[in-house]
Amino acid sequence: MNDSLNIIAHEQAVTAANYDPLPVVLTEARGVWATDVDGKRYLDMMSAYSAVSLGHGHPRILKAMSEQAARLAVTSRAYHTDVLGPFLAKLVALTGLDVALPMNTGAEAVETAIKAARRWGYRRKGIAVDQAEILVAENNFHGRTTAIVGFSSDASYREGFGPFPGGFKRVPFGDAEAMTRAVTDRTCAVLVEPIQGEAGIVLPPEGYLKDLRTLCDKRNLLLLLDEVQSGLGRTGRWFAHQHEEIRPDGLILGKALGGGVYPVSALVGTRDLMEVFGPGSHGSTFGGNPLAARIGLEALAVIEDEGLVQRSAELGAYLLERLRAMRSNVVVDVRGRGLWVGVEIDPSAASARSLCDNLLREGVLSKDTHGTVLRFAPPLTITRDEIDWAMERIEKVFAQLPDPHASHAQVSPAQASHAQA
Repeated sequence: MNDSLNIIAHEQAVTAANYDPLPVVLTEARGVWATDVDGKRYLDMMSAYSAVSLGHGHPRILKAMSEQAARLAVTSRAYHTDVLGPFLAKLVALTGLDVALPMNTGAEAVETAIKAARRWGYRRKGIAVDQAEILVAENNFHGRTTAIVGFSSDASYREGFGPFPGGFKRVPFGDAEAMTRAVTDRTCAVLVEPIQGEAGIVLPPEGYLKDLRTLCDKRNLLLLLDEVQSGLGRTGRWFAHQHEEIRPDGLILGKALGGGVYPVSALVGTRDLMEVFGPGSHGSTFGGNPLAARIGLEALAVIEDEGLVQRSAELGAYLLERLRAMRSNVVVDVRGRGLWVGVEIDPSAASARSLCDNLLREGVLSKDTHGTVLRFAPPLTITRDEIDWAMERIEKVFAQLPDPHASHAQVSPAQASHAQA
């Protein structure tokens, strides 16, 4: 334990305090299991917010990464390579869209979508210059850039970082009628997460995405879906919007696309949307580099070859069943889709962060959000036996919590004796 404390202290001394990590120092991981510097093993029930959907150190990903790095790693987009085309062709085929633009991180891909939507609004809809507006959802999370936190409804993401660029209007999530009322002649796009992850794995009402698709078709708007967390099998379909059988105009992908070893993201869209870009209009030194393209292509192949989408659907349903069957008076709600579940906690009984700390001691890695929701998003490679192993420890932690509805009145022995008499 001294090793852990020393490492944590050294890290804190030289690291900006923009995170508050759980008190564990991980040093090795394979599959769904991670090991700390003291030799203790943990079952990873977070998978880096879906970035490690294929598990830690997947052998096919490591092999592809090593081979490509040894051959050709980074060139910038100043030149063609023999791997970018196959990678983006696979993305286009999977999404049913037409053209892809590769970037590095999810936030970059969101920024790319914002730029594309605005230029589309000016060139296709004739919106007055610098007047385009994008409708977003309350409690959204699309990244951490200045523009993105500027339209966040979470005050802690915004505090001290202004002034923010305009051009966004927030609308309640899941309310298609409110979205309809918010549309004006300046509106060029609707940008939403099909399921809100950072907000606490919040699912919209059934039919919400279909209603948005209908609205966008009727008013000549773009429908942009951020599936950085929900995409690539996490919800039991390749993409969460497929549960409602719709097609967006722009699809934002990331996290799992990097196979758990490298940042890879992309905006995939219709030709009508993506034709707004021309040489010099957008770029990234590392975006679409050969190493990223090779890893991304292999990640997609692994998901397909190992049946991880169906695995997520089946084991996700099992995980939801187990969590909903758990008897605990502190659980307000259990919600999710596929291997992506949020357990909302009664804040009068415990904080979600304290539960994360308790689960850590039992060997389960999880993470809270907004103080009231415990998130579970294990690698899609997890087995039913490993879910059972985790559930035994989750149930143990919840069983130790006091009942918030029980009477807190203290009765003395004398009072009890008097009552019995």
